[in-house]
Amino acid sequence: MKKFKHNRIIPRYSFIAILMALVALAVVGKSFYTMTVKRSYWEDVAQRLKIDSVAVAPLRGNIYSCDGRLMAGSLPEYKLFMDFNALKTAGNDSLWECKIDSICEGLHKIFPEKSVNTFKTELGKGRNLQSKHWPIWKRRIDYNTYLMVKALPVFNLSKNASGFHTEEFNARTMPFGELAQRTIGIMYGAKDSAKCGLELSYDSILRGTPGITHRRKVRNRFLSITDTPPVHGADIITTIDVDMQDIAERALEDELKLINGTEGVAIVMEVQTGDIKAIVNLEKVREGVYRETKNFAVSDLLEPGSVFKTASMMVALEDGVVDTTYTVETGGGQWMMYGRNMKDHNWRKGGYGRLTFPQILQYSSNIGVSRIIDEHYAKRPEKFVEGIYRLGLADDLGIPLVGSSSARIRMPKKDAKGHWLNWHKTALPWMSIGYETQVPPISTLAFYNAIANNGTMMRPRFVKQIVKNGEVIAEFPPQVMPGREKICSDKTIKKMQTVLEQVVSIGLGKKAGSKMFKVAGKTGTAQISQGAQGYTSGTVKYLLSFAGFFPADAPRYSCIVCIKKFGTPASGGGMSGVVFHHIAEGIMAKNLKMYADEAKDSLSRLSPMVKNGNLTAARNVLTHLKIGHQREWAVQNGSKAVWGNASTNSGNVVLTQKKQLGRKFIPDLIGMGARDAVFLLESQGVKVKVCGRGKVVSQSLPAGHLIKKGETCLLEMDI
Repeated sequence: MKKFKHNRIIPRYSFIAILMALVALAVVGKSFYTMTVKRSYWEDVAQRLKIDSVAVAPLRGNIYSCDGRLMAGSLPEYKLFMDFNALKTAGNDSLWECKIDSICEGLHKIFPEKSVNTFKTELGKGRNLQSKHWPIWKRRIDYNTYLMVKALPVFNLSKNASGFHTEEFNARTMPFGELAQRTIGIMYGAKDSAKCGLELSYDSILRGTPGITHRRKVRNRFLSITDTPPVHGADIITTIDVDMQDIAERALEDELKLINGTEGVAIVMEVQTGDIKAIVNLEKVREGVYRETKNFAVSDLLEPGSVFKTASMMVALEDGVVDTTYTVETGGGQWMMYGRNMKDHNWRKGGYGRLTFPQILQYSSNIGVSRIIDEHYAKRPEKFVEGIYRLGLADDLGIPLVGSSSARIRMPKKDAKGHWLNWHKTALPWMSIGYETQVPPISTLAFYNAIANNGTMMRPRFVKQIVKNGEVIAEFPPQVMPGREKICSDKTIKKMQTVLEQVVSIGLGKKAGSKMFKVAGKTGTAQISQGAQGYTSGTVKYLLSFAGFFPADAPRYSCIVCIKKFGTPASGGGMSGVVFHHIAEGIMAKNLKMYADEAKDSLSRLSPMVKNGNLTAARNVLTHLKIGHQREWAVQNGSKAVWGNASTNSGNVVLTQKKQLGRKFIPDLIGMGARDAVFLLESQGVKVKVCGRGKVVSQSLPAGHLIKKGETCLLEMDI
């Protein structure tokens, strides 16, 4: 065994150990030096290689109609930037200098508002500054415009090679244009924030929650690393029916143009649910052009006029001070009420004289309504106002639209000495006919909808569901207004339903009616106060209204139409009533379903045309369709084909078996369908050519012809 040379090996191991210890000390020393002396330097380097807390915008939720059609959604928009530092790092400065003229000419063609020289000057300034985020165009552009810019020289290279990059934004689009725009809502494009409508009311739900990422530079490329993913916004399903909205908008706009109206409102509500199916707000912006500028339907506080008379008369009916046989003397159309002259619309023609309760509403008599209310409530006007409150007209409907208002109906008050603080003798007569109060159209409609709904007042519903990833996360069922399960007795409701139907059938609301179904409602024509100048300053401005429901015998929808215009002629029934008529007939026609059994004459019988051929198959079909037929052969095997002719006798189909000539002879094919005729010939080895459609009218090989191998038979078909 060779002896271990200790004196030679140990010094070598010691040298290696000392060397490794020195290297370790050097590493530790260098690390300490980096952590202390060079700390600020490397922190600056790290900051240049990372970007922390970068917000990631979530996708905004969509807004859908009641049947799932998109009414508001998000599309990408872009802002364009140039990173000249990246361009230089990639070594493409010379390419930029070569292509700058082509780039600026291309940008000018895409954005003609800015000249070629302006683009060249601005881009040159950004390059001199070596900006990493120099704006090419300050406004947002859509995806198609972005593709056009991306196709320009240099910009068509990769992001790192060209320095061309973008910021992406979610832009709101409305596929149906301005349809229900103020209700659906509008977005401030530059801020991605809601301006009005459901977009604003449900902004937190639609917006979602932003995410957070940080970016790290790895091998000259920034990588985004998600810290907190964005939570995208939820979708909302509205009650709006796009077709009904379109019908209402067209009808209202056509009438506004015809009469030169200044503003118009139309609302359609589903009776049993309170769903708002259509809501239109139009204002004249220039001659012949109308736009939705404000949601007048929920915010317009104006004196409602004669549509308020229905509520006044209901209070009197419910309190039992009158009934439908009650009569009132209206004189010659003028009546002095505490020093003020009350007039009916036909006062120049001598008035109506004595009117019954129904006639007062049918002819919309101001004097008739005022005299009834004044006679029974003058000493206690607060009792009348309390009755109006019971009908729900002053309720806060909880409309989910910013700017909505509740009705303002003044309650009489006295001081300690019994003197009126906010009341005067003429207040009650004029309040009873729709003045001295301020009621938004949607509150009036909710009241008329309650009449149609047998006294149950529904809260107007705009949103049915909130949906996230296809799942319903919140649902808003129809709601009865608190304490308004019955706004009055069933007896009063039934009487008022009948009277409102008469207003349309024989009263001033005839133009709102339809020949196809019954309509009930009330007209309204009121002068609009011009503030401190009163009602008669210059040209008089009118509010023309019609509120009602249809079909009157089984109400499905309620509707209110309000129009503002200057000067005469001015008629609630003749103008707003016409719009109501078009809306009602359009909606009913849309919902009309045609069935064959309903369309046919009850005295007639359907006799289908049955072709000759396989009578077994024809019999099976006739039996399934429950069509009368007569079979003239003995059934031996129900599945075996029986061949023959079909005819019609007194509405019944007669199926007659015909003896066949045998497999060696051409059969009689006249009157057969193509399927049966081809089957018979090919089963007997005959080739077939078919010309035309319908049934066989001629055959090239006659019946009884002896079949020869390889023959072809031409069949001519006709209807």
